[in-house]
Amino acid sequence: MKKAILTPDRKKKRLLSQLPHENAEGDIITVFTFDMGDDGEHVNGAVLITEKQILVYVNNAETALFTVAGCEKFEYRQLVGACELTAKDGDGEHIICRASNTYHDVLAKNARRLNGLKETGKYRKDEELELYRVCPKCGRELKGGLKVCVKCADKKSMFARLFKMALPYKWYVIASVILFFAGFGLSLLGPYVNKQLIDGYIQNEAAGAAVSSGDNSVLFGFLFTVLLMLLLYIGSAAINSLRNLAVMQAGTGLIVDLRKLVFDKIQKMSVKTITRRTSGELMRRVTGDTSMIENFVVGQMPNIIQQAILLVAVSVILFIYDPFLAFLILVPVPLCLGLLQFANAYFRTIYARQWEAEARSGSVLYDIFSGIRVVKAYRTEKKEFDRYDKAASEERDIAIKNETVFNVIDPVIMFVLNIGSLFLMYYTGSRILGRTMTLGDAAMFSSYVALIYGPIDWLSYLPRLLTRAVTSVVKVFDIIDEKQDIQDAGDAKEFEIHGDIEVNDLTFGYDEGTDVLKHVNLKIKNGDMVGIVGRSGVGKSTLINLIMRMYDPDGGSVKIDGVDLRDISQQCLRSQIGVVLQETFLFKGTIFDNIAYAKPGCDIETVIAASKAAGAHKFIINLPDGYDTVIGENGHTLSGGERQRISIARALLHDPKILILDEATASLDTETEKNIQDTLQKLTKDRTTIAIAHRLSTLRNAAFLVVLDKGTVAETGTHDELMRKKGIYYDLVMAQRQMSKIKK
Repeated sequence: MKKAILTPDRKKKRLLSQLPHENAEGDIITVFTFDMGDDGEHVNGAVLITEKQILVYVNNAETALFTVAGCEKFEYRQLVGACELTAKDGDGEHIICRASNTYHDVLAKNARRLNGLKETGKYRKDEELELYRVCPKCGRELKGGLKVCVKCADKKSMFARLFKMALPYKWYVIASVILFFAGFGLSLLGPYVNKQLIDGYIQNEAAGAAVSSGDNSVLFGFLFTVLLMLLLYIGSAAINSLRNLAVMQAGTGLIVDLRKLVFDKIQKMSVKTITRRTSGELMRRVTGDTSMIENFVVGQMPNIIQQAILLVAVSVILFIYDPFLAFLILVPVPLCLGLLQFANAYFRTIYARQWEAEARSGSVLYDIFSGIRVVKAYRTEKKEFDRYDKAASEERDIAIKNETVFNVIDPVIMFVLNIGSLFLMYYTGSRILGRTMTLGDAAMFSSYVALIYGPIDWLSYLPRLLTRAVTSVVKVFDIIDEKQDIQDAGDAKEFEIHGDIEVNDLTFGYDEGTDVLKHVNLKIKNGDMVGIVGRSGVGKSTLINLIMRMYDPDGGSVKIDGVDLRDISQQCLRSQIGVVLQETFLFKGTIFDNIAYAKPGCDIETVIAASKAAGAHKFIINLPDGYDTVIGENGHTLSGGERQRISIARALLHDPKILILDEATASLDTETEKNIQDTLQKLTKDRTTIAIAHRLSTLRNAAFLVVLDKGTVAETGTHDELMRKKGIYYDLVMAQRQMSKIKK
């Protein structure tokens, strides 16, 4: 009996239902479509993959069958205006399917996964590769970088975890609960005291006669009852204020802890995981969503509890006093609750859209402010204004729609509640006229009814508040529960690195199916300076990213001192690697703080020594405040060369065992670059150095050069050896020399 292990993607399920697959062997893994026949004509094709077979369909009819065991290798090929997935066996190579370039990702990733199925018996599904964008329960598309569906998430579990995080503030919580019940008792006592005031004094003829005859005891009793009501109001206000303070202490403490937890988790994420989300989304998770939770915990949660208990308690009191009247008053309640339930289901959807719109708007704003110098340089302020206006307008339109829906539902609920008030007025009025109810009783009932209808009216706001809070809770815990794709092994090693690097059969691609590096092999000895060269886009920066373990390879390994990077703790690895990246980044603050960032707590002499080695000391001391000069965000008050020299000083201060220079001198003038290169020549003597340089002449003194081409190692050797070969490196050098002549 075949078992479909497809994800609940509705399109895939519908497609599978149309294909005759009764005789397919093995569990069904996936199914996908293609749109081109072997002759290039358009077709409606589909490929069904099971654990044992690959079945090909055209117009829902089976046209080819391959066995996984019978195929030696699966390959993806890029053609002119098309692409194809092929299988190789003993009889040669066969086309499984061909498609237009819009199917590039689908065919490419399935080629890789089929090879994995062939080699390991496992086919990596989208959710395992974190490319999954469909809820595994309901099949809805996941947006905004979410891994869980807001509708299907285990909200009870998430709120339980949230309350568990509040345990350090339990005494504030306990105090707020005690104060709540104290205030609750006073609020229930008020209507009864009001009844005594009306029936015992205001509407009591005997009491009036006694006062007229000079009986001061009745007057004192009246004043005492009025004073008691005043004390009830003052006591209730004081208790509510103290309760709110206790809740605020617990709630704000909880949210600060939650915010720190989210921020810490984001910092631990790999570069790959972070880049799947925009900066605006991440900032909203840390600030906006946690603020929404804070507002809910501090401002709304106490009200929810209070209003719910008040509703139940007052209903019980009314049934004790007059069951029929209580029934009349509560008749509209089920209808109101039904409307609220409908509203809750609707608000869940529209507020998810509003969250996404707000995140997009924030991302656009962040991009514009981050690139404000480029915006001004190209005079595109109007274009960027229109871009932000479009995002903000979308957010506004969704918010207006949401508020419109709410303001339609709320009056309906109020109208239904007013029907109950009319029942109350008629019933109490007729009984007062019939002398079967006192005016004090009527006033008490009216007060209690207000205590019932108040919570019900407040509950009309609850779907909106609850939905926004739940959405934020789900999104925050989505980040907290994010699986780290770069994490330390349980027995990760800590040791002092010497600097031997070995790259074995390394394969890696940022997008599945597109390999940036393919089967790269490389050995670098401790103390060697190695240059990585090649045309743009061949994988130079990718290689050093893998050596720093910013990513894990898709195949093969990188070893340092014979130990796989995945077996070394990230702290141990990166604390002994210094890096100067092509894109320098400086923090807003002083120059001293930016250089000392590599070694917190170091003294000024150490910073100056590193600055001198990097050729930065001279320009720094000429600044108005020297090392205490405050630079703008990302050092925009400095030139590109100055920023790069500070970045180099920071790396040298780190005193790494392995030094990585990714176009470290690209922004420097020739004279400054020569001075730094002379310094680096001395500094690299006792440490392994990997350098990517824009000017190939700066790599003349490297122990050897590695030339990358099309993701593979094309040539290796010293500068002179490679020049004699007259291969790729020779062409690059000659092209650069030609450009230098043109510039002159």
